[in-house]
Amino acid sequence: MSSLRERINAALETVHDPEIGRPITELGMVRDVALDGGAVTVTVALTVSGCPLREKITGDVTAAVEQVEGVSSVAVELDVMTDEQRTDLRKRLKGGGEERAVPFAARGSLTRVYCIASAKGGVGKSSVTANLAAALALRGLAVGVLDADIYGHSIPRALGVRTMPMQVEQMIMPPIGHGVKVISMGMFTEENAAVLWRGPMLHRALEQFLVDVYWGDLDVLLIDMPPGTGDVQITLAQLLPAAETLVVTTPHLAAAEVAERAGTVALQTKQRIVGVIENMAWAELPTGDVWEPFGSGGGTQVAETLTATLGYEVPLLGRIPIDPGIGAGGDEGVPLVLNRGSSSAASVLLSVGAWIADRPRGLAGRRLALDMA
Repeated sequence: MSSLRERINAALETVHDPEIGRPITELGMVRDVALDGGAVTVTVALTVSGCPLREKITGDVTAAVEQVEGVSSVAVELDVMTDEQRTDLRKRLKGGGEERAVPFAARGSLTRVYCIASAKGGVGKSSVTANLAAALALRGLAVGVLDADIYGHSIPRALGVRTMPMQVEQMIMPPIGHGVKVISMGMFTEENAAVLWRGPMLHRALEQFLVDVYWGDLDVLLIDMPPGTGDVQITLAQLLPAAETLVVTTPHLAAAEVAERAGTVALQTKQRIVGVIENMAWAELPTGDVWEPFGSGGGTQVAETLTATLGYEVPLLGRIPIDPGIGAGGDEGVPLVLNRGSSSAASVLLSVGAWIADRPRGLAGRRLALDMA
């Protein structure tokens, strides 16, 4: 039989850092394991002083070691990594390289990146993004959301994120809401302060969100785009040339015409549009009848127009009905798919999430730099 110390070490290997998502033993966070008969004292080195997740780490370590046969009591003592240890941690997580590069743009990246976009504001891109992220996390996928709406950020509230990002060396650890890693300019501004930036500042902020944030090994990265076809769209096309786009529209024909401009952007940036989502499509009355207060046909029109413009099929993935729970969930930080999964709106969002999840994770559709010499 293995020794008590070996069994304790094996138990500690099951404890993951809640932000990084890797075993604390692998990250060098277990500084010491002291035994006094069955009494165990584990010293854990936190990445930074005042770590907001210190209680969770303490609880997880205690729970894991208490299950080991032969352990009568567990005490957890917290310490902090030295500068050298944090440098080693950064190199371990970043692969030892010093070059600043967007990991999702690397030729070997398997993360699928989707820009949730529309040229028009007010169509519900952020609520769709938050619900799709939660739906994907429900299916066990590793999901991240980048809130690229620098001026009108709303993703942190929609996903119930209340904590600030932590910095370890040059890495930013994104907070997690409902199993989704999130980064947003709203985490770096005072209360509801406005952001007044020109293009170059926007570019640097988005680059930092992609390069300096430690996203880990994501299956899917969703990007909540701002309305319009301006600096942010150009920057992300440069930084993430293989990203794909999901267009959100409403039934209004005027909104649909504006959404079609996303096709023009796709032609110019060479990014692929993979589908259209129609939001606020209809409402179910108490009588059971269907009411379409904003008209009908907008989503179908956008899908058909983009198909004709781009030369490949752009399907209509779903028509999301009006549901007060979507807005309430955004205010409360609990997406509708988690709170009222059986509602009609949640069912459509879960269906679109399933469609995204079922798309293969790999290099299919990417433009590869092949040396033909």
